[in-house]
Amino acid sequence: MSVLNVRSVLVTGSNRGLGLELVRQLAGKSNWPEWIFATCRDPEGPRAQDLKNLAAKHQQIAIIPLDTSEPSSIRAAAARVTDHLKGAGLNLVINNAGTGTPCNLESETPEEMSRVYKTNVVGPMVMSQVFLPLLRKAAQESSQEGMSCSKAAIVNISSKIGTITTILGWHVSHGLSYRCSKVALNMLTQCQSLAYAQDKILCIALHPGWVQTDMGNLLGQPPLTAELSVRESLNTLARLSEKDSGTFVDRAGNSLPW
Repeated sequence: MSVLNVRSVLVTGSNRGLGLELVRQLAGKSNWPEWIFATCRDPEGPRAQDLKNLAAKHQQIAIIPLDTSEPSSIRAAAARVTDHLKGAGLNLVINNAGTGTPCNLESETPEEMSRVYKTNVVGPMVMSQVFLPLLRKAAQESSQEGMSCSKAAIVNISSKIGTITTILGWHVSHGLSYRCSKVALNMLTQCQSLAYAQDKILCIALHPGWVQTDMGNLLGQPPLTAELSVRESLNTLARLSEKDSGTFVDRAGNSLPW
């Protein structure tokens, strides 16, 4: 069985839900990363208390302020990560931060569409641009052949709700801005995979399932716990290789239609 073995990983939206669980499980691995950069918009706010409690137990967790909707915040975070790494590269970026509301087509507004798109699509785009030098450095430093999440990778947390082929769950929620943003994120992932192929940086869109999080609960009663979703997702990330770059997969590694 393949094992995810990264020296450094950055997770956006780490103060709750899937992001917090990703940090928790990465820190709990027997071969834990030397650096886990747990980022969120307001590390000093009350919603980050669980993350601060977790970081107090694991010295490898560094909490970094980062608002993915603000390019200046992303650049400031990259500078802090660079300082921590002391000349080394960054192996894995997990673009987990996301937002959305269950608006239908009639009630959706231009302002809300722009807000969601800025966080869910523009944010991951700028993240890849700003952190590219560190990802390139990690790929160059690695002795591994091909591509892997242990070498250098960008993982964009997507959703089957953004699958044009099936328009999953339309009867439950139109979720227009969220759906459109995930379609765009999937295309961004494909573009990243093409642009960074020569750098040996693996790029993947990952559907973690319908999970019991603040966002997932808005649509009803999700069947998955964050613990199970993240455990299976990390197992899948460990198995990915260059043949998977630019694809859309679920937490078990199954290929999903666009």
